[in-house]
Amino acid sequence: MKEKFTRREMLTLSSKGIGFGLATQMLPKNLFAFKDSITSNLGEKKRFNVLFIAVDDLRPQLGCYGHEKMISPNIDQLAKSGLVFQRAYCQQAICAPSRASLLSGCRPSTTHVHDLTTPLRTVNPEVVTLPQHFKNHGHYVVSLGKIFHHRDKDDPGAWSEPPGGPRWSEKPGGPRGFWPGYVSQEVEELRRRLWKKSGKEKPYDEIFGPPVESADVFDDAYPDGQLAVLAIEILRRIKNKQFFLAVGFYKPHLAFACPKKYWNLYQREEIDLADNPFRPKKAPDIALHNWGELRAYHGIPQTGQLSDAQARELVHGYYACVSFVDAQIGRVLAELERLGLRDKTIIVLWGDHGWHLGEHSLWCKHTNFETAAHSPLIMSVPELNNAGQKTEALVEFVDIYPSLCELCGLPLLEQLEGISFVPLLKSPDRSWKKAVFSECVQGETIGYSVRTDRYRYTEWGKDGKQGVEIYDHQNDPQENVNIASFPEMERVVATLSKMLREGWRAALPEINDHTHDDQSMKNIPTVPTGSGFGSLFRRRRGIG
Repeated sequence: MKEKFTRREMLTLSSKGIGFGLATQMLPKNLFAFKDSITSNLGEKKRFNVLFIAVDDLRPQLGCYGHEKMISPNIDQLAKSGLVFQRAYCQQAICAPSRASLLSGCRPSTTHVHDLTTPLRTVNPEVVTLPQHFKNHGHYVVSLGKIFHHRDKDDPGAWSEPPGGPRWSEKPGGPRGFWPGYVSQEVEELRRRLWKKSGKEKPYDEIFGPPVESADVFDDAYPDGQLAVLAIEILRRIKNKQFFLAVGFYKPHLAFACPKKYWNLYQREEIDLADNPFRPKKAPDIALHNWGELRAYHGIPQTGQLSDAQARELVHGYYACVSFVDAQIGRVLAELERLGLRDKTIIVLWGDHGWHLGEHSLWCKHTNFETAAHSPLIMSVPELNNAGQKTEALVEFVDIYPSLCELCGLPLLEQLEGISFVPLLKSPDRSWKKAVFSECVQGETIGYSVRTDRYRYTEWGKDGKQGVEIYDHQNDPQENVNIASFPEMERVVATLSKMLREGWRAALPEINDHTHDDQSMKNIPTVPTGSGFGSLFRRRRGIG
């Protein structure tokens, strides 16, 4: 069989009836990759380690993203040695679906993980996850903390040793864990009283106390401090191996609980509340929710809005937890440097989705709005010539899997529904994707969203019958006015609706490398039903 085909030859093969799967198998591994000084002959010359840092509920509320009041020196320093992706998006703004998507390289419509109760392997027994792929190709793969949402159920066989790190307890008086991560005796006594008052019908770990805690303790009293210590110990143990170390920090997830000294970094009276604490004009009801996650905490009203004092306390707590986790990340990065592993290790840091801090009268995630879908992503690669730069290119979390594969010389799998963004590491300002895609489930209804350079467009239910949204980021970056019903937007609606149906493949960038003909990626033939976002979108909506 011929070993190398140009993209034009691949298109010809497809037009003659050869399936995309077979054509893909005959193509070089780097069809969707970019050959440059970083990756050329990488598999023969060097295999990098990977330090894979996940931060729960972290929105781009960091100094390196332009938030000057935030105190995040360690993440900001990491940004100076890597590339900051200014417009990175998760595929669904909930922990389990976002992580299952990123770690499988498949979109939620393919993984079928849309909630917090479905472990990935129960619906995708054959998918090759990112850690599994690295393990299969010789890396020693370790998981600490929260990487998959269900750490013992999602993919236990993917790791070289059982997942580790602090875990929660379901027994009152048992060892304190991350969920919700309290450490003070005062809060524990409150939770016991609430548990007894409830008739002990719920597991103890489901009895949440206050949404904030500020204990005057050392960092290691809290789970994320313990996690940093464990990550340092693991680095020392595996330093002579080819490793993939995944470290998942729990904060700034609720409850906003961390040592008092991180609260003291911010003056509450100087903390700004959201500029737009109101629902977007003309937004459909289904686009919003009652932020039930926050209302589960003691002292939060079950209906209505928060007082300004409550809101400011929560924002203060979120900021404090970001700074706390930043300090723990700094400890791990310092040890990596001390061990002489920095120039052998790719570091990728990501937050699993954004988080509402009062914007649109919302708290938590669970929406298709920019505030929930937009997430931080930083990648630092040894030998990177453009360290410290930023890119405005649209990228998605499904792109992380193929990017790490290319950088580490691993084959790209046919299952992947993203594209390597290694070209952006060399040329941050180059043209890239036309759009990125996300989805959100509200009850039995799925809202599919496409984000272009200028617009965010969302359809709820079949043919948008339960709601359509368009926000113009050129004139309305906060998404305060839904202009879908404006007569002058009729053509834009039609264009964006068509783009949503065509799916992610039609939005791929043009790649011009030194191996293949310069063809637009949008000309790649449509994949069979069930193989990508576009076809699954059509199937779910009954339009294909």
